[in-house]
Amino acid sequence: MSSVKKGVDFMRSVVKYMANDGSFGGACLKNIQVLDGGDGRLKAEFKVLPEHLNSAGGLHGGFTASLVDILTTVALMTTDTHPGVSVDLQVSYLRAAKEGDSVLVDATTVKTGRSLAFLECQLTHKDSGALIAKGSQTKFVDLVKTNYSKNISA
Repeated sequence: MSSVKKGVDFMRSVVKYMANDGSFGGACLKNIQVLDGGDGRLKAEFKVLPEHLNSAGGLHGGFTASLVDILTTVALMTTDTHPGVSVDLQVSYLRAAKEGDSVLVDATTVKTGRSLAFLECQLTHKDSGALIAKGSQTKFVDLVKTNYSKNISA
């Protein structure tokens, strides 16, 4: 693998590219600002917009879960590990966020092994530091040794 350090500029480029690729994940990233990161970490911020809300006016759980998935993967991409595919994703919703709230995201690569990577993420209110949601995911990262890698490179 490459020994090139992938930091905040790399993550900003990935998020910008994805935000404009026309995908569902890209639509989730339109308002995300990468603040810091590298070496398996990512710190970002976003303002809750009307399109992020559920019908009760709170931050939508599906949007939150998508951010956990996508932003932990971007954090993982700053390591020498393949971004892989999700094996599981878990999110606990602890507090509401409303339209106009500023939310901080802290995504961390906990551990990478030969075939699995373990990732965690927290979303907090910028003003109070109160925890909105916390999530984790496991990713299968040994795609080079599987037929799946041939399918995604085709």
